[in-house]
Amino acid sequence: MHFEDKYHLTPQQSLFLAKKKWDENIYCGMKMENRAVTFPQTQTILNGVNVPNVQLDDIQAILNMRDAWKYLVKTIDAPVTLEYLCKLNEFIARNEALEWGVLRTGSVGISGTDYMPPVPVYEEVSDALHALINNTDMTATEKALEAFVWGARGQFFWDGNKRTSMTLANKILVSAGAGILTITDKHMEQFNTLLLQYYNTGSSADLKEFLYQHTIQGIEMQ
Repeated sequence: MHFEDKYHLTPQQSLFLAKKKWDENIYCGMKMENRAVTFPQTQTILNGVNVPNVQLDDIQAILNMRDAWKYLVKTIDAPVTLEYLCKLNEFIARNEALEWGVLRTGSVGISGTDYMPPVPVYEEVSDALHALINNTDMTATEKALEAFVWGARGQFFWDGNKRTSMTLANKILVSAGAGILTITDKHMEQFNTLLLQYYNTGSSADLKEFLYQHTIQGIEMQ
């Protein structure tokens, strides 16, 4: 399955898009985790205003993703390495997990599936990411989709794997001017169904097709 880039933005347009859409993307991260926050509440928290009826750990999770996005925007030209991926997780899973910013050293299960991801080996994960990023036969969009599904099923970290993988996918897309990946509310249920199917089968084709069709946004230039 071949996924062409839907957008071909200049670096300036791409950064503009990232800054315009990051609140929506952070909200998407919260919905992925089934956290009880609304989009207006997320925006209010990102604007530095206290929202009294939101749990403190939800506020922390929103601010963590904000910091990951700030880092992404600041390092837009930095190479994608396992060190970079660990840095994204360090922001995203801060104070949420046993450890953050390092690969997990023990077993984890995933809710709703019997699939048990193996304990990651640093060199293997690093080599796999390097091979993906440097694959000259793939578009940026293909790399981003592959990076997302690879990280989500690999569960390389103790926590925040889906959010970290989505942020990695967006680093790839934004750096290339190929748009931004965000799952909106109306697509979240189908996304969760396809993600679970992917965990169970190891086949990512349906999930990637869905993500390509419904989650990549950009700027339509006249």
